[in-house]
Amino acid sequence: MIRLFVGLGNPGPDYDQTRHNAGFWWIDTVSQALHAPLVIDKSYYGMVARTSVAGQTVWLLQPQTFMNLSGKSVAALVNFFKISPQEMLVAHDDLDIPPGEAKLKLGGSHAGHNGLRDIHAQLGTDQYWRLKIGIGHPGNRADVIHWVLKKPSPDHRIAIEQTIDRALKALPALLAGDMDQATRLIHTSKPPRPKIPRPPGGNFDS
Repeated sequence: MIRLFVGLGNPGPDYDQTRHNAGFWWIDTVSQALHAPLVIDKSYYGMVARTSVAGQTVWLLQPQTFMNLSGKSVAALVNFFKISPQEMLVAHDDLDIPPGEAKLKLGGSHAGHNGLRDIHAQLGTDQYWRLKIGIGHPGNRADVIHWVLKKPSPDHRIAIEQTIDRALKALPALLAGDMDQATRLIHTSKPPRPKIPRPPGGNFDS
């Protein structure tokens, strides 16, 4: 089962609504679902919640170290409570996935994401679960930093929030350790395609 849910982002009101904080938004939703309020815990350099599910302690964490030092917070909690990397899920924004979609994955490259990069370095492994929340790509690599640190458009924000709500349906499977079921739920939870309006009679003009 997943014993630790981590959401990546940057602390403070200046960053709260930016794309880079999609991981924080996920943890906020999980916190509400589990009735486990987050509180600051300086021992783990983050906002932390602790609850119990089926007799097993479950942790939620939002590192408050800023994105580039996320691993400092994660490692402090993981090492103290002896949580294995494969019992951890890290939710984060992903440029290569469009808004409205998400993917669940075990291991792999950090793909330039500085939060994942530091977690890799601090834990010495990439073998932990990731919930990749799509934020889309600006189209130009030079614009990426500005893109992730900017608020999404209203349409994109709605799509991201809907993705988080749909991915929440996989929470029971994640807590039970049924990662195949969680993967199916998350990967098939895509927004419905918009219907193309048809004129009366059902035929388009040529």
